[in-house]
Amino acid sequence: MKKTISNTNKRNKIDGFSLIELLVAIAVIATIIGLALPNFLGARTRARDARRKGELNQLKTALQLYYNDYKIYPASQNGGVGKLNYIAGCGADGDTLCPAGCSVDFAAGGTGCETVYMTKFPGELGTSMFYNDANSGADFCLKGSLENVSDAEIAASWSRCGAICSGLSGSDYAVCSE
Repeated sequence: MKKTISNTNKRNKIDGFSLIELLVAIAVIATIIGLALPNFLGARTRARDARRKGELNQLKTALQLYYNDYKIYPASQNGGVGKLNYIAGCGADGDTLCPAGCSVDFAAGGTGCETVYMTKFPGELGTSMFYNDANSGADFCLKGSLENVSDAEIAASWSRCGAICSGLSGSDYAVCSE
């Protein structure tokens, strides 16, 4: 006589994850997220800082082009309000605050706007960027604040521009005429 095997033994066996396996999987996923999230957030900060540094260097190039034309850097205007200590290098004589009613932010010469040095001043820097002329127009200093205070380029910019830029502190990144 044949014995029949009941299906009860097969039904008692549970397929899938046990509670311990499920908890281990959740712990592994949480650990991966915990390690990856700070790196992701730090990458965004570094990207914004890279953009700020790039904008300062673009303005440096515009100021050097101005110097090539006038043999002097434009004067700084400490009374300016807005995104930077306004540059007084626009207009026909290069002595008007920029922007000077042109369709661009930094232009000079002729009737006021023939030579365009920069179409738009840096926007990423906001009110944290300052421009100062130094040594009677022979040098200049641009400085802006970075989010990442441990950026190694901050110290390098201080050693490069410390003699020209006064009052550098904290997260100030400096660009100068060098």
